[in-house]
Amino acid sequence: MTAPDSDTQKELEMAAQHTKNWVKDVIMKYNICPFARQEVERQTIRYAVIDKRKLAEVLEALIVECQFLDSHPEVETTLFVLPTGFEGFYDYLDLVDIATDLLLEQDYEGVYQLASFHPDYCFDGEPQDSAANFTNRAPYPTLHIIREVSMEKALASFDDPESIPERNIAFAERKGSEFFIKLLQHCKR
Repeated sequence: MTAPDSDTQKELEMAAQHTKNWVKDVIMKYNICPFARQEVERQTIRYAVIDKRKLAEVLEALIVECQFLDSHPEVETTLFVLPTGFEGFYDYLDLVDIATDLLLEQDYEGVYQLASFHPDYCFDGEPQDSAANFTNRAPYPTLHIIREVSMEKALASFDDPESIPERNIAFAERKGSEFFIKLLQHCKR
C-alpha cells in the first residue's frame, strides 16, 4: 500500500481537523451528545480519516479500525471519516447497512455499534430542509464506532436517556436550519 501524496495527506489532515471542530463546536458545545465532553477532555476519541472510495476497501478499513479498538482499550471511540466516495446520502445509507451487517458477521455484535452522520443526513419522513436533520449532520460522511459496554454504562448513569434525541430535535428546530448551516461551515475553517 502506498502512502498518500502530500496534497492528499493535507486533505486527510484537514478532514480530521474539521471533524474535531464539529465535535467541539457543535456536538460538545451544544450538548448534542451529553457523553462527548468527557471523551474530548480525556482525549479518547480517535479520528480515522479513510482515503478509500470503493465499498470493499472501506469495509476492510472498518474492520481494521475495530481490530485497532480491540487492542487499544484506552481509545474510547472512533469517528471513521469518509471525505470522498460517499457524498451521496443514499449510497452512504447503503454503506451503513452493509457495515452493520459486517460487524455482525465479524462477531462484533454486542461489542461495537455504529452511529451515522452525513452532511445531507435526512431522517425518514422529514423534509430535506428540516432543522431536525442537523442533529445527524457532520462535515463529512462519518461512521461513529461506539463501544457497546461504554454506551450501556453511560446510558445507565443518565436520567431519561430516551429524551436525548427528542431534546436535540427540539433544540435544532428552535435554532433553525440557517444556524446549523453556518455552524457546519464554520467547522471547515
